[in-house]
Amino acid sequence: MRTRLTDLLGCPHPVVQTGMGFVSDAALVAATSAAGGFGIIASAAMSLDELRATIRQVRQRTDAPFGVNVRADLPDSAERIDLLITEQVRLASFALAPSRDLIRRCQDGGVLTMPSVGARRHAEKVTAWGVDAVLVQGGEGGGHTGPVPTTLLLPQVVDAVDVPVVAAGGFFDGRGLVAALAYGASGIAMGTRFLLTSDSPVSAEVKAHYLAASVTDTVVTTRVDGVPHRVLRTPFVRALEDAGPVSGLVRSVRHAQAFRRQTGLSWAALLGAARATRRGRGLSWAQTVMAANTPALLRTSMAQGRPEAGVMPAGQVAGLITDLPSCAELIDRIVKEADDRLAALSSAR
Repeated sequence: MRTRLTDLLGCPHPVVQTGMGFVSDAALVAATSAAGGFGIIASAAMSLDELRATIRQVRQRTDAPFGVNVRADLPDSAERIDLLITEQVRLASFALAPSRDLIRRCQDGGVLTMPSVGARRHAEKVTAWGVDAVLVQGGEGGGHTGPVPTTLLLPQVVDAVDVPVVAAGGFFDGRGLVAALAYGASGIAMGTRFLLTSDSPVSAEVKAHYLAASVTDTVVTTRVDGVPHRVLRTPFVRALEDAGPVSGLVRSVRHAQAFRRQTGLSWAALLGAARATRRGRGLSWAQTVMAANTPALLRTSMAQGRPEAGVMPAGQVAGLITDLPSCAELIDRIVKEADDRLAALSSAR
């Protein structure tokens, strides 16, 4: 299925696996790209050396193209882009708004860019800087999300920009791919659906929590890191929401220290990133400290397999997923379903 996205990324199918912290590792990314989709490494909680090693591990498993998600507010984001350039990674995606300088750095080094956006104005801003594609996530999506559903946000962005648009938030099958193409997108991106595959590194216990969820078992909360975050509704998340400001601040400082050790950043670098985040996202100082919760809480659930003590980002689509196929089986299924649906529409016409 050839689209502007497949032409841009060099993959056979317009299906992107998003960069999920402690989930999108070398094995999942390689399995996605080898199956004809486009895998993206989640690098935010990795040191530079860990990211370099992960890139090379993907290359050892497949010669298919892949990308890396870069957190734009980290103090070493420029060094990470330089690493992508050196390693000749196809694409840099950005979960948080990148600076114009980072986009230009990628352009000069031959790395494609694809920021995630949650509003039309954001898409217009980054395309004016020369990005190669935009990923549009509607409010149904997991992790950081906005209030506008995909069915309303996607047509706004498609009408506003002239680069390939990737639709995210609520997609899990071939019907969704056809719907996104009908709206004018060039492909779809999925997080929760790829998390729930046999190639995902997440433990069986954590996957069981996702598979047991209904479409109403997620909640959008600001108590994880200060901004709206869609996660599975669990007793731990309810405790976060019920916690007072003092206990929440103490917990955040403790998690900030854990994140510092995980990434190898100094306290000065971490505070510098916090200040940049506060300016860029309009957060209070309390919210800024809370933002350090995310990596530590994600690591607890996703990497350590302790759902009772961490948070689990989840799109509402988790309530529609009932199995754990391999990435190859999933992508083959999506493409076949899309072909069948397109054929049925053509026949009806």
